[in-house]
Amino acid sequence: MTKLLKRLPVLPIERAIRTISGRWKAVILYHLLDGPKRLSELNRLVPSVTQKVLVQQLREMEAHGLVSREVFRQVPPRVDYSATPLGLSLEPVMLALCDWGQRHAEALDEVDAIADCIVRPVNT
Repeated sequence: MTKLLKRLPVLPIERAIRTISGRWKAVILYHLLDGPKRLSELNRLVPSVTQKVLVQQLREMEAHGLVSREVFRQVPPRVDYSATPLGLSLEPVMLALCDWGQRHAEALDEVDAIADCIVRPVNT
């Protein structure tokens, strides 16, 4: 699977879209912009995703350099996921997508049907 992930398109826009495409990747990355999260915390933040798919999406984002995984050797074992500097560099894109989503909801008169989209920058 890793070899397939490394073969990304040569056109930069297609490469960018392929890297963050998938039903949950942008949502997961959105939550990781706020700081490191454990798998169980991500599961609570994105309740519609199954744990299997969540882990798969995290692995793909890790292979693409957007997410890092830190294992703490303790009992019980603890694993934290965080956005890498490359993943954090997508923050302006994520904010632009949040803004566009808000404007789209307004245009369709569906503002009451959406949640707040707030990204709190991580202090690096």
